[in-house]
Amino acid sequence: MSRSAAFAFAFAAIVVLVLNGSETIPQVGIRPRLTLWAWERPESLTFLPPDTQVAFLAGTIDLNSEPVLKPRFQPLRVNDRTPLIAVVRLEVTRLTPIEFDEAYRKAALREVLATADLPRVHELQIDFDATTSQRAFYRALLEDIRQRWPAGKSLSITALGSWCMGDDWIADLPIDEAVPMLFRMGVDRTTIVSALQRGKDFNEPLCRTSVGVSMDEPWPEPLLGRDVYVFNPKPWDAATVAQVQRRLP
Repeated sequence: MSRSAAFAFAFAAIVVLVLNGSETIPQVGIRPRLTLWAWERPESLTFLPPDTQVAFLAGTIDLNSEPVLKPRFQPLRVNDRTPLIAVVRLEVTRLTPIEFDEAYRKAALREVLATADLPRVHELQIDFDATTSQRAFYRALLEDIRQRWPAGKSLSITALGSWCMGDDWIADLPIDEAVPMLFRMGVDRTTIVSALQRGKDFNEPLCRTSVGVSMDEPWPEPLLGRDVYVFNPKPWDAATVAQVQRRLP
């Protein structure tokens, strides 16, 4: 058994055990308006209503001299009604190549698909803050994923605010949605938030169906009528989820 297959097998076994639910895949196209990101830590979300979905970090791929998968080992507990999105994070390291060849991309593709192929997952979301020089690699990888990802399951990405507001490079990516990450924005924050508060929408249509926010930063009020993804730097609990629901329209 290959290293990738062994990781995928071990991780899938852990997830099936802790999910403790059926393997029925929810219908794509009936999207809950609230999604909670569940990052790499133990999370128990069995109390969620059926209209709230969970986007959990399934694994991180370090883009070293060759892609190295770090699968999720922390338990995620949800009830059998909760729709699931598998998130795969691509991480740049000090060993990341300046250029990516086809063999490297194919190796990354294998890691992504093995990590995301889990019971009850109806969507794959890629999280990668690609630099300008890495965009060609990212585009080709997404095209490969789209060809291999099962028909009827969605493919989305997280997107820097600048990609949605003034940079059109994602316009023809083979994805269903780009989620604007309106937190941890750094120097772009003032410009983007000011534009949104003036009533300007994102230039890129792929970014107009949802918004990503964090519990420890202000939320852009004009966009809260869209699907909302919420990041929490602390573990989720019922009180925090209730706080989120009160903040939504």
